[in-house]
Amino acid sequence: MSTADLAEWFLTAEERDNPSTRLLPWTTGNLVRPLVHGATYFAELRACLERLGPRDLLLFADWRGDPDERLTDDGPAVGRALAQAARRGALVRGLIWRSHLDALRFSAAENRHLGEDVEAAGGQALLDTRVRPGGSHHQKFVVLRHRRDPAGDVAFVGGIDLCHSRRDDARHVGDPQAAPMPHVYGERPPWHDAQAAIRGPAVAEVEKVFRERWDDPAPETRQPFRRLRDRLEQMDDVPPLPPPGPAPGPVGTHAVQLLRTYPSRRSPYPFAPRGERSVARAYHKVLGRASRIVYLEDQYLWSTEVIEPFAEALEREPELRMIVVVPRHPDQDGWLASPASLIGRSEALARLREAGGDRVGVYDLENEAGTPVYVHAKVCVVDDVWATVGSDNINLRSWTYDSELSCAVVDEEPDPRLPAGGRVFARRLRIALAAEHLGRDPADDGDDLCDPKAAFEAFAECAARLESWHRDGCRGPRPRGRLRPHAGPELGRLRKLLALPLYRIAVDPDGRPADLRRSGTF
Repeated sequence: MSTADLAEWFLTAEERDNPSTRLLPWTTGNLVRPLVHGATYFAELRACLERLGPRDLLLFADWRGDPDERLTDDGPAVGRALAQAARRGALVRGLIWRSHLDALRFSAAENRHLGEDVEAAGGQALLDTRVRPGGSHHQKFVVLRHRRDPAGDVAFVGGIDLCHSRRDDARHVGDPQAAPMPHVYGERPPWHDAQAAIRGPAVAEVEKVFRERWDDPAPETRQPFRRLRDRLEQMDDVPPLPPPGPAPGPVGTHAVQLLRTYPSRRSPYPFAPRGERSVARAYHKVLGRASRIVYLEDQYLWSTEVIEPFAEALEREPELRMIVVVPRHPDQDGWLASPASLIGRSEALARLREAGGDRVGVYDLENEAGTPVYVHAKVCVVDDVWATVGSDNINLRSWTYDSELSCAVVDEEPDPRLPAGGRVFARRLRIALAAEHLGRDPADDGDDLCDPKAAFEAFAECAARLESWHRDGCRGPRPRGRLRPHAGPELGRLRKLLALPLYRIAVDPDGRPADLRRSGTF
């Protein structure tokens, strides 16, 4: 594809609107592989970590890290794997969100322990709270650079944290090391997630994302007691990174654009003085040209303001269809916590259905035992051309308030199947995800799913069969597939009224500069 063709799908430097970043607008010549399921990602990450040697570089950023989470059934655990790389002489550097309190179902203790494991082995890890109040560093990525074998350089970008509950596979029976979840997900919550393995010039761009944050001169925390504890435990060191090596050479046909969110802060980021909202801007751009299909897997799907470009695309294009896969239940329970996380989804689904009617299909998943599968993936495919795998959810928090990182891909190789216009990477990703949810054999080529209308009908029919089987008391063989129609939340007036302030202030806050909030733009 020409630069002009790519500029129709990707943000230009001007459209990114952050001249302070060192990121290139996009790179070509990459090879990106989707790693669906945490078990797939963790096994590949383990193999890559074990190949690291003296003076190789390992950079990682994480929202939650559990040092005892096993990468494979026989280990090693995350903390040990990172520490072993450091002891072999690799330069290990980590940016770990410090996290809110464990009492609120967050991971302050676990994140600190992971940092301590890295530090004890000779690496460096920062507990980074350079965020807005109530915000988080939600980026989840790993970069591995090799001094003697640049062909092995790889970056992993997506939505999978190095923590409990993530190591599930296509069977969706859950990770043996489970994180706390509402009881409806069982003792081992089934978990659907995705990461992308990137090789080629874009690896150097992911490295730049890490370097910009690492080189930020602001203290990683402004709270004096935390700073004292970090100093006593020698977790406040910020040694300079070695000079960056040359970008890896071209290895494939994938153009890659890195998309980010950083909030506008009173103490601004030097690499994003007004914040960055390229995630939001990219969605607005690609949805402005969507005409056939939008396939979306998302953990939240909140906020009418964020859902508006999807709704506008449905109203503009009478043939456009939208397939959405979300969790059946929120990841927080409680009388107020649960409604607060469902208010935004209720409004968003109402707006989508108003705009698209029966051209919008919304589903959740369950495994063969009937246990709901928690959908944590953040994947979007538009018209089988543009695809993104990342950490950002479809809500105002992810588009404006937390830090996020996503990998958008446009393949230069056309998919030969009809309808014409699709690209290999995006179409294969959509069909692979659809095949799993429909209960098909992984070897199924999915040719019948290339057509957006046929794919839309296949989802609807699969979900209807399973729903009918449940209504009939689960008599007879269970129909193939995992899809159920997502009914959407039903909230009583009182609970909604009481939960609304919590939703607006804490659950889905707005991190834009004041002028953008007033104008309603990103």
